[in-house]
Amino acid sequence: MTTSIRRAIKEDMDAVLCLINELAAYENAPNEVIITLDQLIEDGFSTNKVFDCIVAENNNKEIVGMALFYTGYSTWKGRTLYLEDFLVKEPYRQHGIGQQIFDAVIAEAKRRKVNRMDWQVLDWNEPAIKFYQKNNAILDEEWTNGRLFFNI
Repeated sequence: MTTSIRRAIKEDMDAVLCLINELAAYENAPNEVIITLDQLIEDGFSTNKVFDCIVAENNNKEIVGMALFYTGYSTWKGRTLYLEDFLVKEPYRQHGIGQQIFDAVIAEAKRRKVNRMDWQVLDWNEPAIKFYQKNNAILDEEWTNGRLFFNI
């Protein structure tokens, strides 16, 4: 199986939204996704762009994985890269595609000259935890996540 890793284009956002919904279902939160295709396109491809996305495309031109990320800022470390979502479709796992995507995100972090890359992983997601540990990631159990929601 041949897979190419590339930057997402507007036309990929429908497939990316499907992957976002697949990830939400995997994380037992299928009803939490409220973003629309139009919002993804606006936020990823307008002059006010807020995220970037890398996709994995197989030789049939099917999007089989993606990573969505954006630049953040730490008062302690400076520029950071936050990996919001990272997923490879179930049938395509265990073929190195996830590693290719992750490596592409790391390369982008280095290109942006960030000092840290962050993400979250659920404590029950053993396959993801093992993947990150294999990549020498530090998984911090000290911090509690805080969150507010706004109806805009």
